[in-house]
Amino acid sequence: MGHTVVDPKFLDLMDQHAAVERIGTGFVFTEGPIWHPTEHHLLFSDMPGDVRRKWTRQEGVSEYLRPSNKGNGMTYDAELNLLVCEHATSSVARFRPDGTRELLASHFEGRELNSPNDIVVRSDGAIFFTDPTYGRLEHFGVPRALQQGFQGVYMLPPGHRPGDEAVLVSDRYMFTQPNGLCFSPCERWMWVNDTEQANIRMFDVGEDGRLRNGRIFASGIKDAVKAGVPDGMKADANGNVWVTAPGGVWVYSFEGLLIGKIEVPEMVANLHWGGEDWQTLFMCACTSVYAVKTKVRPRSEPFMTAKPVPAQAAASTADNASLIAPSKGLELAECPPLDPKKTALLIQDLQNDVMIDGGAFEGTGSPQHAREQNVVANAIALADAARRHGIPVIHIWMVCEPGHPLLAQHAPLFQGLKGENALVRGTWGVAPVPGLEPKPGDLVCEKMSMSGWETSRLESYLRHAGIDTIINTGSWTNMSVEHTARTAADKGFRVVVPEDACSTMNAEWHRASINYAMQNVAHVTSVASVMSALG
Repeated sequence: MGHTVVDPKFLDLMDQHAAVERIGTGFVFTEGPIWHPTEHHLLFSDMPGDVRRKWTRQEGVSEYLRPSNKGNGMTYDAELNLLVCEHATSSVARFRPDGTRELLASHFEGRELNSPNDIVVRSDGAIFFTDPTYGRLEHFGVPRALQQGFQGVYMLPPGHRPGDEAVLVSDRYMFTQPNGLCFSPCERWMWVNDTEQANIRMFDVGEDGRLRNGRIFASGIKDAVKAGVPDGMKADANGNVWVTAPGGVWVYSFEGLLIGKIEVPEMVANLHWGGEDWQTLFMCACTSVYAVKTKVRPRSEPFMTAKPVPAQAAASTADNASLIAPSKGLELAECPPLDPKKTALLIQDLQNDVMIDGGAFEGTGSPQHAREQNVVANAIALADAARRHGIPVIHIWMVCEPGHPLLAQHAPLFQGLKGENALVRGTWGVAPVPGLEPKPGDLVCEKMSMSGWETSRLESYLRHAGIDTIINTGSWTNMSVEHTARTAADKGFRVVVPEDACSTMNAEWHRASINYAMQNVAHVTSVASVMSALG
């Protein structure tokens, strides 16, 4: 079956004649496909059938859970807990790996949500979901009266307590039936489609998670002959938007131009990438599930590089050895005792240009290694723990003035800064990555050197506060983090380096820094061990 090439850019994303394979059929109405990154299976919903199913290449389709509360959209969080939008309960639920179900949210302003539909997780752990009314209709849900009176987009912020109400982040009356939603690769923007309006809106995502500056990204997603509507939607690693539509799946460029259409035998309701290389697009389509190979991967989501949390993780310090085992060929030790009154957390160079797709140094491999290390989520967790214990959180940023005036060009590092026009004040590239913006009480040091010491106020802050221990995190491991650790040791500070809160351009360079240079100047450990030491 040939696909429709509207613009040649589509051929960079997939072959025009890529085969669409039916991997399962005989269902009532499929939805919510999601790939498990370590167990390598696909879960999908069959809402009217009230069952959740699993597919593997080796065993095909099997029943995973019945009843499923007519679950719809699904995703995983960074700890590989399954998050499910349940039609029958009008709630977002979390399923632990052992099967334990927790209700995360079911109400807003004291009234039941309509029926959560699709769901996505931001890198800081915030959960966003749409809330149309389909789950209160016969067949797709349980018929019952509406309580809200509008359909919107909601968020469960980082630190959300199970059972607390959701936070409305959209205008109350903008949408008729909000459905699919997805972040851009950098998480600065979010797309939300509306099934009845047959369009997609693009929003700026505020620091507080609220959706602002909504504008039409694509419209007229309908056809008088072919079945299909805007429903499920995902972004790829390049910022293209893939949305269910008449005849299958339509693909839009980041600029909102339709560039191609994937032809599928049945009406597609939702989609997501998976497979061991993340280049298989799975499509839930009415009574079947289909798969097609692409040349592009999805935007990186927190769960994609997550690793299962060992059962010992919640145990006592006696079990802490399991958390610091050198599973990546790294020489790690248990974190030494920490006195919060004499400790500071440094978060260095975790800025868009340094380690985010689309940044100035994207071509170095830094974004991929950051994902492999799960460095953003780990740094967020450390920062939250530090604040709880009264530990100063100090953000150290490389900041250059426009044009890079008086920046010496004596070394490749500084040549690269100027050549790539990187880390310029006032630009997106110099900003901290989403989720690591300074919070009230945090401090910021600006620098124009590899080390955090030489051109910033760091030493003054630490000396004045009576700090003698630093938890040293950031990017890149073998450059800024290592140089800061070496100088700190020379100045008489004790240095703790949680390696999984650091990243560089590839695992080999990271390993060399951790196993050799750092061993002589720091206590090299893990985020879990630092958290245990903090208590």
